Amino acid sequence: MVGVWDMGPGAGDVDRGTSWSPTGSCSHSVPQPPTEPTLGTRDTPKLSWGRPYCQHCPLPADAPWCGHCERLAPAFAQAAATLKNESSLARLGKVDATAQKALASEFGVTSYPTLKLFHDGNRTHPLAYTGRMDAEGIVRWMQRRAGPRATLLQDTDTAAAFISSQDLVVIGFFKDLQGQAAQAFYEVAGEVVDVPFGVAEAAELFQVYGLSADTVCLFKKFDEGRTDFPVDPARGLDVAELTQLLRVHSLELVMEFTNETSEQIFGAKIPHHMLLFLNKSSPVQLALRDGFRVAAGAFRGKVLFVVVDVTGHGAHVLPFFGMTPTDAPTLRLVKMENNHKYRMDQDAFSEAAIRTFVQAVLDGKVKPYLLSAEPPEGWDTRPVKVLVGKTFEQVAFDETKNVFVKFYAPWCSHCQAMAAAWEELGERYKDHEDIVIAELDATANELENITINGFPTLHYFPAGPGRKMVEYKSTRDVETFSKFLENGGTLPEEPPAVSEVPPHQGPPIPTQFPAVVGRDQLLWDGDRDRQGVCVCPCLTTVFSRCPRPPRTAQAARSRVRLGRPNPGMSYEPRPTRAPAINHLETMRALCVCGSAAPRGARCGNNSVSLGTQQSQLLVQR
Repeated sequence: MVGVWDMGPGAGDVDRGTSWSPTGSCSHSVPQPPTEPTLGTRDTPKLSWGRPYCQHCPLPADAPWCGHCERLAPAFAQAAATLKNESSLARLGKVDATAQKALASEFGVTSYPTLKLFHDGNRTHPLAYTGRMDAEGIVRWMQRRAGPRATLLQDTDTAAAFISSQDLVVIGFFKDLQGQAAQAFYEVAGEVVDVPFGVAEAAELFQVYGLSADTVCLFKKFDEGRTDFPVDPARGLDVAELTQLLRVHSLELVMEFTNETSEQIFGAKIPHHMLLFLNKSSPVQLALRDGFRVAAGAFRGKVLFVVVDVTGHGAHVLPFFGMTPTDAPTLRLVKMENNHKYRMDQDAFSEAAIRTFVQAVLDGKVKPYLLSAEPPEGWDTRPVKVLVGKTFEQVAFDETKNVFVKFYAPWCSHCQAMAAAWEELGERYKDHEDIVIAELDATANELENITINGFPTLHYFPAGPGRKMVEYKSTRDVETFSKFLENGGTLPEEPPAVSEVPPHQGPPIPTQFPAVVGRDQLLWDGDRDRQGVCVCPCLTTVFSRCPRPPRTAQAARSRVRLGRPNPGMSYEPRPTRAPAINHLETMRALCVCGSAAPRGARCGNNSVSLGTQQSQLLVQR
């Protein structure tokens, strides 16, 4: 049985990949209702042309208040119905992670929505969903996981029919279908679900397709028609490398930006995009595609060449480049890692000029072209100074001022929620000579050496020499902002909470136990600071049985003894209660084999077991 676990009553965004839609959306990296914004809750930009976009949440562990969960819900329900109607072994289910907190914790759910696949009843190693966030994408991904990942091609007729059935197909030619290379190929087939995969081992097929060794072939009905990826006999087949190669070579050498191709363009994860903006209604401008295409061949895999029609689907991205349709034809290169844009001279459209320009950008010889709005009237007389690209340097790096800047997006809901607090902060410090409260619209202004990775982002630029910058990461309210400013760009440390520990009651605690573990006993190795007191919290002491049932099914099935004495050893009473160890819930403790390791490390002794725990125990100092 195969199943996807949808953590919640809803589901998330339709597209996991990059989008150029001008509307942003929210990424809840910390599960928290929107009425209580907390650290880590902010809009996160994605790779895009011209402005930051929101990065979708990882996939359905969801919450009733999560907008992404609500948007995915219809697609998730449709996918479930499709799989059921096809009598597939795959099944979809949902869990409200806000109500089932123990399950969310067990499976490491930290954002909404999250999708996980449980295969053949394996509870301990669910597979993270990597497909598209729409009904068709979910169905394809599940079918590829539940059914055969590749079609066996046994003769030339079936191979020829398979190749002609789609615009793109992948065939792995392997002399041993049980070998490591073939198994790696099946892994790739599980990831690249939009392309049919086939396998062949017949000698006649090797001969017909001109192969003498294991090879993966991509057959396509465009460009060169076929691309071969020979398997290195020494290295074998690398899953990540082959996956990326197939994604890159599945694209046309020059893509046209349309609603249908946008997912492919960004899903290939090519680090640079070279864009030719033109008006397709102009024959003169259409002719520029020829030199553009010739130049593209030298940069395949490094730079993706894309044609954008300024009067068609590409019109909505123009404002984010500071362009209008009348600026066409023009060229831009976008570095996807930091969204920097590079402008080529308007009159240079030849193949040689394009190739020289692209190589110069890759070599770091061209400075990015930065957008900047015009400073609004009275921008520096307001309690909150309104910065733009042209004025940012002179204000932020003024050596006589401590400058606190909010980088925001107009569409960001978290920015809107904290706007009143930021204005109040500006009013509070408007008369301070050495403190400036400012804001910058990061969708209309670009900075060369500062990359904004989410909205809102708050940076503090202290007075004095040097170009120092401190990112603010605490609670977003006026009082905490003030503490941060009054303390010179740091928050004062709160004194640790001190509580009284009651004296230890019960039998004396042994100083050492033998390194033996049974099904209903957990023996500690004698660390004086970690000798057992139950954490239920029942305060059961050593040698006694905890009166409460285990907290997890993976703990010992019966109630757990906290220790058994080693005959012949001397014991010392402890004047106070030892620190609690959650042996029932997390199985973390100083290892019973006598090894000591930092918190969260794993013991290297594989010979120790506890109940159903047959692998190493986590260690906690």
